Amino acid sequence: MSFEELALPTKNQIAWQNMELGFFVHFGMNTFCDQEWGDGTDSPEKFNPISFDARQWVKLAREAGFKYFILTAKHHDGFCLWPTKTTDYSVKASPWKNGEGDVVLECAKACQEEDMPFGVYLSPWDRHEECYPDKEKYDDFYCEQLTEILTQYGPLVELWFDGAGSEGREYDWERIIGLVKKHQPDAMVFNMGQPTIRWVGNENGVAPYPCWNTRSDAKISMFSDDKVHWLPDTPNWLPAECDVPIRGDHWFWHPNDEQSLRSLDNLLSIYYQSVGHGTNLLLNVAPDNRGLIPEEDYNRVLEFSNEIRRRFSNPIAVTKGKGHEHILELPEEMLVNTIILQENISGGERVRQYEIDCWLEGQWSTVAKGSAIGHKRIQGLPEIRTSKLKLRVLESIAEPLILSFSCFHTTKEAESESSREDF
Repeated sequence: MSFEELALPTKNQIAWQNMELGFFVHFGMNTFCDQEWGDGTDSPEKFNPISFDARQWVKLAREAGFKYFILTAKHHDGFCLWPTKTTDYSVKASPWKNGEGDVVLECAKACQEEDMPFGVYLSPWDRHEECYPDKEKYDDFYCEQLTEILTQYGPLVELWFDGAGSEGREYDWERIIGLVKKHQPDAMVFNMGQPTIRWVGNENGVAPYPCWNTRSDAKISMFSDDKVHWLPDTPNWLPAECDVPIRGDHWFWHPNDEQSLRSLDNLLSIYYQSVGHGTNLLLNVAPDNRGLIPEEDYNRVLEFSNEIRRRFSNPIAVTKGKGHEHILELPEEMLVNTIILQENISGGERVRQYEIDCWLEGQWSTVAKGSAIGHKRIQGLPEIRTSKLKLRVLESIAEPLILSFSCFHTTKEAESESSREDF
């Protein structure tokens, strides 16, 4: 690849990548039926979150340092969390707030109050809608639903088009994307149609390494090896998003399911393999049938965010600049076990191979190497005591633009060498 062929992100893509952490909320009919995928036959009478509090959800996201919030406005069962005009299968047919409630609106308002960018998941697959088998009629139906979402709830940061259940189905993506461009031109589009971000390809919250930001094939869903067919003019810069539920493989709340809550160590490993591989992490935290995030989940989210802050809020040393070699001078000889590298991605993803050296016993010694840096690379090192580190870019497309080269010692004093997980 030549410099002339180097893909470049848009300003909106850079802003989205800089957010790094998204808070996903799966909530709907499934929450009240102890299931993941409803078939669209459950009665709206079952939907009644008597203690519903969207502010609790969004305040947790803000307190924990998440930078954007996405709600499942309609999952595959077709039940709509807003009083849509397109179907009676929605909150307006439920006993919640005597049919006068609007989950999407309350989330949008809570996000506005907390200065939290708000996004919406709107399942293309609809197991309730009778016209779904009729492509043209359903395209009209879906576009009407989408228009309501795009025009009634303020600015949207992201539209999440889930491919599950739509394997082999063609939707009118030209029309759908046209509506997005008309009403929410700054919204990121996830994986379908003409995306500006792509799915990482699994629901484990982890990205492979390297995970380049340049366009690559993406899967439609977990249930098919078929690749997504994107519209012409889909950008070549297409960063990945890693989605994962905080409870095992359960996206919706289930009773007596506390044992599936991910451990702090597991969440940290996910963070290192998502954000630390240059992607965004979208962590799902599901409210229960009261309409509240359970205490165990709430506390685990805070525990997770507090540990990230403890590890990375105060780097030992930081440098930046142009060129193939960068020396990081520490205040004194100190213990180091982690580095963070970032490129200035406004100039594209230029670094292709690099090595990290540390100053040991009067000479440089190589302690780590890698390929992709991109938006962010978090890399563990053997625990070393040194006074300086060096980044050497061995291969690049054009001059490397290093936005940040920093180092940390993330191990608590009470932890032993054997207790540390090597990321």
